[in-house]
Amino acid sequence: MRHRPLGRTGLTVSEIGFGCASYWGLSRFDEGEAVRLVHRALDLGITLFDTAPGYSRGEAEPRLGRALRGRNVSGLVVATKVGTFHAGGGRTGRDFSPAAITASVEASLKRLGLERLALVQLHGPAAAELNDDLFAALERLRERGLVAAFGANSFDPEVIAAVIAAPSLDVVMLDYNVLRPERVALIEAAAARGKGVLAGMPLAMGHVDGQIRKVRGLRDLWYAARALKNHREELALAERFAFLRHLEGMSAAQAALAHVLANPHVACAVTGTTRLAHLEANAAASGLVLPDEVRMKIYEAQQG
Repeated sequence: MRHRPLGRTGLTVSEIGFGCASYWGLSRFDEGEAVRLVHRALDLGITLFDTAPGYSRGEAEPRLGRALRGRNVSGLVVATKVGTFHAGGGRTGRDFSPAAITASVEASLKRLGLERLALVQLHGPAAAELNDDLFAALERLRERGLVAAFGANSFDPEVIAAVIAAPSLDVVMLDYNVLRPERVALIEAAAARGKGVLAGMPLAMGHVDGQIRKVRGLRDLWYAARALKNHREELALAERFAFLRHLEGMSAAQAALAHVLANPHVACAVTGTTRLAHLEANAAASGLVLPDEVRMKIYEAQQG
């Protein structure tokens, strides 16, 4: 596993990160299997683990804490989020007030079993919520030694631009994959300001790999239902990149990850999985280089 600096934070992260969310975090997914995936990720050299209090109906963050119990976490970047939370009944609540942000960080530290969080990200803030009171609260947490670096996770270009411009925010996490070439300009702007860049959804929710056609159990049905409900446009767009499913020497998922990591300003591609084989294949994408002809075909497909 190769590693890259996370902007000017002083942190170093693995090129592939482990997303601790979605089906992985739900109680219906076997705890032992979930823990084994985290332990295997550690063995593979993965050092960034991304989660949030509201992920998986509030079950993902404490599960990650249990998975890391007894392990050496000194070299890890355990990243969580603030501003959203599980409000019960499958609902997500929002609160970006300074008091809520402070309470959220303190609660996350307990759930994760950590004394300090390497990275805390604002989870889908509105541009208007990025105000001086919020930034002052973040700096107080930093001064208390509870958080090393702050960032924000957003898929809204306006918000991402505001995050890039904010001196108190060190990292931006955005949706960057073969379906999102327009994100390159934002990534370059972030890098120019010294921000670390994390690529969320680097596999485009598995659409490029055609995962929706590979239903083998309940977990696959869960992801397929979510895709059909929320990502029909991405499903259609991904078919332009179906040629990636027929490459020699690498899977479509590995090619998609290699494309994301070909951008030198991306520190880490964060992807989740519930299968050991997928985890190992994703990790093997670190260091892969796409042939020129594949890069050209991706470019042509992106132009429509």
